[in-house]
Amino acid sequence: MLYNEWLDDWLEFYVKASTKERTYLKYRQQVEKYILPALGACDVNALTAVELQKFSASLSQQKLAPNSINFIISLLKSSLKKGVLLGIIDKPYGNALVRPKIRAQTVSCFTKEEQKRIETYVLNHEKPYLFGILLALYSGLRIGELLALTWEDVDLQKGTLSVTKSCYDKWEDHHYIKAIDTTKTKSSERTIPLPRQIVTYMKVLKRQTNSHYVVIGKTAWGAQVRSYQRTFERLLKELHIRHKGFHALRHTFATRALEVGVDVKTLSEILGHQDPSITLRRYTHSLMEHKTEMMNKVGQLLGE
Repeated sequence: MLYNEWLDDWLEFYVKASTKERTYLKYRQQVEKYILPALGACDVNALTAVELQKFSASLSQQKLAPNSINFIISLLKSSLKKGVLLGIIDKPYGNALVRPKIRAQTVSCFTKEEQKRIETYVLNHEKPYLFGILLALYSGLRIGELLALTWEDVDLQKGTLSVTKSCYDKWEDHHYIKAIDTTKTKSSERTIPLPRQIVTYMKVLKRQTNSHYVVIGKTAWGAQVRSYQRTFERLLKELHIRHKGFHALRHTFATRALEVGVDVKTLSEILGHQDPSITLRRYTHSLMEHKTEMMNKVGQLLGE
């Protein structure tokens, strides 16, 4: 059996049956883009440890993000492991696969000055569809969570919003449609208390729009992910701010929260992380200013 034949069976009968549709589509996309061109034509039992390691090493030369490389290798190992378990593949060469050494990417966020320019632009232009950018900056929502947010998820009296779903762009009938899905993980389901200032803006926004969704779009289904990402890119270009992905707004929120003294456990729950240690590892750089301030207080003892 050729590896491309086994991958197709693995995706269709094992991955698709046990994961969300969005996850299955992501798996298939990565398999078709990276694994099939390099290894698909090989017989499954010709995939030696050396061949697999060469493929692994080649990924680090394609300027892929560390998370992307790890994800592709995980797909490779999972498909091989299932093949061995079913007796389709003779030897578990995947177990010998060594991941390439990759440098973890630093969290990218906007400076305070850049953040202020973005906020000023959104508020001055008074375009309802831009409000999502401001909301992301002050809630830490992922873009899928943001664009899936409806007014039913918002309690303006209590000043909270509930994250119960997410969305993504799904290719169907030769065009992308907005697909609603569950949240990334169970811990991603959460209730976020909003700053009073944001609640004030949201009350005005609700009066201005008739949309079911908080972030409006060109259709009744609200803004779509790709379209909104492009809107954000154009905003940054107009402000002459170096390009960063929409996710940088979430990183910026977390960084500012730590700077003003929000504790890691509280921030972890607001961000929907499974464990505070994830938050601590990801944003430890944001605590450096606070660490310096504390060390200077300790240093004051020397003068005494």
